[in-house]
Amino acid sequence: MDRHLLPDEIDQLLDGEVGFGTAPLKAHIRQCAECRSELEEAAALVRTIERLPHYAPSPLFTDRVMSQVQVFVPWHATLLDSVRRWAPRSRGARAVGVAVAGGAAAVLTVVTLFLITRLDAVMFAVGLITNRVRTAVFAFTGDAITTIFGEPAMHVLRASGALGIGVALLAILLAAAIALRMLRALTTSPTRR
Repeated sequence: MDRHLLPDEIDQLLDGEVGFGTAPLKAHIRQCAECRSELEEAAALVRTIERLPHYAPSPLFTDRVMSQVQVFVPWHATLLDSVRRWAPRSRGARAVGVAVAGGAAAVLTVVTLFLITRLDAVMFAVGLITNRVRTAVFAFTGDAITTIFGEPAMHVLRASGALGIGVALLAILLAAAIALRMLRALTTSPTRR
């Protein structure tokens, strides 16, 4: 062997392993003073470690360590645990639970199929609701701007269109948020006597 022994080869000799690959290692140890010295140092270290006292951890050691370890639980395992926790224990109660869940699934399926077949009516209803909500928001914003800033400000915003009203609404909400933050700071600040 024209090289020195690797650490795992020294470990093989320390462990007393026998086999096809150990004969060349032993022959190298007999010829190489440097590797023989490393083997003797490793053997001395093993003997020193074996003489050290053996301590057993306290019975609560595992609990203390595991309480500090953040264990990742996949979502499906958490869901399964939740279902098991909420599932009834008795066979009859499970049968009732399955029947109720099956009935609910059937009703939802029928309602979904009905809505899909009447998709034009659903889209009409969604459009109608959207228009009503938009009209109500614009009316509220316009009333708020008229109340706070007066009628001339409202005329300017009407001239700027929906974008102007949206910017005004955003400004009002921002001012309200700042006012609430300031009130909170005043109420939570320590009082001085």
